[in-house]
Amino acid sequence: MRFERKYQITHLSKFAVEQAVRLHPAGFRKIFPNRQVNNIYFDTPDYQTCRHNIEGSNQRKKFRLRWYGTELQTINNPRFEVKIKHNELGRKEVTPFADTHLKDLRQLTEEVNRQFSIFNFQFSIFKPTLLNTYQRSYFGTSDGKFRITVDWDLQFYPPLSLGAFQQQPFVEKQVILELKYEEEQDALAQTILQYLPFRQTKSSKYVRGVLLGNSMV
Repeated sequence: MRFERKYQITHLSKFAVEQAVRLHPAGFRKIFPNRQVNNIYFDTPDYQTCRHNIEGSNQRKKFRLRWYGTELQTINNPRFEVKIKHNELGRKEVTPFADTHLKDLRQLTEEVNRQFSIFNFQFSIFKPTLLNTYQRSYFGTSDGKFRITVDWDLQFYPPLSLGAFQQQPFVEKQVILELKYEEEQDALAQTILQYLPFRQTKSSKYVRGVLLGNSMV
């Protein structure tokens, strides 16, 4: 299980946030090239997992199909992720999916629901509730114990129907920083946290995108 400490930053650019990361005394450095992250989120018809997040439930799950790159219509090397949170600690269960196309969203949804039945989640049926994309940069300490991601250019596409998403996205100018580390490093993490010049926040891209699209009934 690991911690993900999030910072929602609205008053600084991505470049200013990255500069603060580079100047951190823990010596964070780039560990991976920047790339675009794409997600299709799935939820129940009444948005049960979204509601659990908003209500601050101690036990939460998030379901998404994730792939990387600037191509949205062709979904290459996707993986289905279940994010499981218990209070502040979380873990991911990952299942590789076959390449597909966004135009085949109905068939993709059928496959996701088939996987749900295999995993025996306590939900009846899932539907696609959000497509979002963002740019991400990656930093880490030399010992590999702490990692920081910086996300910007957040774009959210609400569903038009079960088979298509809205063509024009909602765009958010904020920057999201996440500090990630394993549970056993929590005591050491306090020295990392004190030199991050930002205020820790509760930030869910999924919830934000749903609320922007006014999708939740």
